[in-house]
Amino acid sequence: MKKSFLTNAASMILVGSILCIAPTAQAQMKIDPARGVLTMAPLLEKTTPAVVNISVSSTVKAPENRFRNDEFFERFFGDRGRSPNRKSEDEPEERTRRSVGSGVIINAGKGYILTNHHVIDNADKITITLKDGRTAEAELVGSDPGTDVALLKIDLPNLTDVKMMDSDTVKVGDYVIAIGNSFGIGQSVTSGIVSALGRSTFSRDKYQDYIQTDAAINQGNSGGALLNSKGELVGMNTAILSRSGGSNGIGFAVPTNMITNVMDQLIAYGEVRRGRIGVSIQNITPELMAAMNLKSRDGALVGQVTEDSPAEKAGLKAGDVIVKFNGKSILDSDDIRNAVGFVERGQRASITYLRNGKRHTTKINVEKAPDEETDATNNDEDDTFNPASFDAFDGASFGNIPEDIEPRGGDAGVLITKVKRGSEAWDAGLRKDDIVRAINNKDVEDLDAFKDSVSKKKGPLFLTVQRGRAQVFIAVK
Repeated sequence: MKKSFLTNAASMILVGSILCIAPTAQAQMKIDPARGVLTMAPLLEKTTPAVVNISVSSTVKAPENRFRNDEFFERFFGDRGRSPNRKSEDEPEERTRRSVGSGVIINAGKGYILTNHHVIDNADKITITLKDGRTAEAELVGSDPGTDVALLKIDLPNLTDVKMMDSDTVKVGDYVIAIGNSFGIGQSVTSGIVSALGRSTFSRDKYQDYIQTDAAINQGNSGGALLNSKGELVGMNTAILSRSGGSNGIGFAVPTNMITNVMDQLIAYGEVRRGRIGVSIQNITPELMAAMNLKSRDGALVGQVTEDSPAEKAGLKAGDVIVKFNGKSILDSDDIRNAVGFVERGQRASITYLRNGKRHTTKINVEKAPDEETDATNNDEDDTFNPASFDAFDGASFGNIPEDIEPRGGDAGVLITKVKRGSEAWDAGLRKDDIVRAINNKDVEDLDAFKDSVSKKKGPLFLTVQRGRAQVFIAVK
């Protein structure tokens, strides 16, 4: 997105006929005495040599030729229809794919370059081109798909790097500059502001805490630098939200503090060794807040505690609300996933949680996750599950658990036998085959007990629901 001069120069103030520059803009905006124009050129001359172009070549399987072994096709085209890369008729065809991206030199002495995992994934060869035209083949130190961070290394003298700042100090409205290899045409510079912080908008199997910016980010910018007005690195450009594939003014960057946590393990091990604490979690809705008598929606609600896990050993129970982990405040489920994900397994951390209105703090181990588990605090529930309010149990049918089934967790509770799609019960998040185990933390033995509990309660109800192997909480009115 192309912006007017006044939009980008957010710190400029016009007073009468005199152009004044606020202190926050002085670092990046200067008057060139020779030309008499306001410019960021001096800042960019110092920082752009630290941003590199990355060219990647990789071998991929070619799409299957639908005319293969076709007698008519062979008669007219013969060997011209066959790929020269195929070694035999029984092996799939291969071809070389080339792609481009960007990178940022963050340690000139050691030749370390940051980029995105998706830029170099499955690369056979990674070539770095500096702004001065020099090239070098890069060594992959390590990469992490979870955060989309990769670390490369080159051996060249006289490199330029950028300083990494504390991204926790970034604020919405800060002036930022994006530098990268847009569409592979060469290094380009765009500018804007920080539009939002703490964004988490993509796949749930990722660790996300993105900085959102309206500085134009396009294909090829991946792995490039997002700088503040002092020329410090605040994040690494990673993704855009766009239907066309071009910039719509919504770009995302991995913050430097997340990068630092990942980079330390990549240097030490070549990978990120994440652990787990053994809980499933969900966000706190307004309805859950009311039903649980919580003072705010801040925190991550523990839906289930795995048997013999660090969480169980630390004393956590379903219904607890985690509000702090290793000294950092937890506002939602993404926060606890990120916090646990960046603690190396085998380490010990502090955890603070709420239970029945009281605050508890204890120590918890972070252990290696079993192979079948995908991450430290993964929910087994459907990612699309989003509990909401409803006025009554309209649209749902309940019954006793049949004797011919043996559900995980025992036969106490009531089974949801039917939920009408689009009903209030459906909109609340209830689904067929869910089992309601408790109401307001009191166990439900059967349908009669369920009806009795519902009829006596005035105000929101707090349901403990088992869904497959997972346990979730749903608030109803």
